[in-house]
Amino acid sequence: MKINNPLIRGFYPDPSVCSADGKYYMACSSFEYFPGVPLFESEDLINWKQIGHCLTRKTQVDLKGIASSGGVFAPTIRYNNGHFYMVTTNDTYHKNFYVYTDDIYGEWSEPVFVEQGGIDPSLFFEDGKAYFISNGIDLEDNKGCIFQCEIDISTGKKLTESRPVWKGSGGRYLESPHLYHFGDWYYLMAAEGGTEYGHMVTYARAKSPYGPFEPYPYNPVLTNRNLGGSQNIIQGIGHGELVQDGNGNTFMFCLGFRQSGMWQPFHHLGREVFIVPVQWDKDGWFTAGVDGTVQEEMELSIDAGLCNYNSFNGNHNNNYNVSFNNMDINSLKWCHLREYNKENYKFADGCLYLRGIKTSLCDTGAPTFAGIRQSEFNTELNVDVQSDAMEAGITFYLCEKHHYDFAVYNNGHKKSVILRLCIGDAMQVVKEEEFAEGTDTASLRVVSDNESYSFYAKCGNAEVFMGKAASKYLSSEVAGGFTGTIMGMYAVNREDNKDKWAVFSGLDWKQKRI
Repeated sequence: MKINNPLIRGFYPDPSVCSADGKYYMACSSFEYFPGVPLFESEDLINWKQIGHCLTRKTQVDLKGIASSGGVFAPTIRYNNGHFYMVTTNDTYHKNFYVYTDDIYGEWSEPVFVEQGGIDPSLFFEDGKAYFISNGIDLEDNKGCIFQCEIDISTGKKLTESRPVWKGSGGRYLESPHLYHFGDWYYLMAAEGGTEYGHMVTYARAKSPYGPFEPYPYNPVLTNRNLGGSQNIIQGIGHGELVQDGNGNTFMFCLGFRQSGMWQPFHHLGREVFIVPVQWDKDGWFTAGVDGTVQEEMELSIDAGLCNYNSFNGNHNNNYNVSFNNMDINSLKWCHLREYNKENYKFADGCLYLRGIKTSLCDTGAPTFAGIRQSEFNTELNVDVQSDAMEAGITFYLCEKHHYDFAVYNNGHKKSVILRLCIGDAMQVVKEEEFAEGTDTASLRVVSDNESYSFYAKCGNAEVFMGKAASKYLSSEVAGGFTGTIMGMYAVNREDNKDKWAVFSGLDWKQKRI
């Protein structure tokens, strides 16, 4: 059957997949956002439904005060002997840890730390042993490598010394190691080139999990680094994960991103989830994708429900659309910056109520912020805002230095709608429209395409065009970092006005695939 990439759209990077009891489970990175590590379930590898998060308590992950693109890096999810394990890095504190659960729909354990450095940790289970794998630097030659040790899975204690087992194929930033055992061979797969336009998937194999590992002669096995043109806006392919279905077919999940246009090498939606077929030769080597590349449309030998697929992935059937008609404060779509302080959020009568605190979007604290990932270039958002807070509205947010704020502002004497652009060290209110007399609600509308956002406000009798802003200033190429654009509803109060709330109603955000 033919599928359309990305499979999961918007800021869901670093996919890791495992199988258990006839179903598949995927975990993705979350960085500074809470709750951490979105968790998905599928029966066919194509149709995915979010079922929760792995890190839902402050005791599991410390995100206090971290800068954007810090925090929780690439996870790996594995299933062994009736238990699910999710291992990841809190890179801000340079600590690798895992959590576990017997109930994939329930809560996960407190963190178990492992004294092996690097990032992108992974687990491999075989014959009662648990292997812990991560990247790092070999101090003997100061080169990047993949480290491995055995651990006691019940305690995280190392049972063997960490030792380098592979130094990659020569690309920079060797990371994302995963170890597999297929047939007579152990396969060690990794990413090289950095998670930008030179990104690639490479691998090596050995007869033992300790090596020595022989690299695939034609590495990289998957990359889009040499593709261009209007039909190849998919770039940054890497961070692969191998999965076999019940019929013996092998697939590779990976991350990538969609640049905003043929001649626009910027991406602001974040790194997304892609899938490609894997083919094996008679000598036990494998290839992936179409001539080693990822295409937007892929032919897969997979037994997926066609009807479900067409509604979820092909036509979306409003899957990525957002409305208060089909979600409340408990929806799994929401994300928050660093912490979720429940007392500042409530949902009633189809409206979201936010109580602002002193922390603003420009801080590295935890502002009152309810965010949803942008999944398409072409969107139209409508929402009404009634607010007694100092400032409340919507933001298209990449990081604390790059965000577009469209809000009701209250200076104590008058209310107005402002459009403020924050681009690096430059911050400007580009337009302010005062409320008409007798008006207490502002209707905000934002229309986006590949290259820009256009802002419209109605705080009287007529809608007013407030301004336009380029999407590239919310891109990783301009701002740096590893995240993607989040549409957030937020509120900020002066310290002595903490009990003033903002009310958001009629939210309707259509995300259109074109």
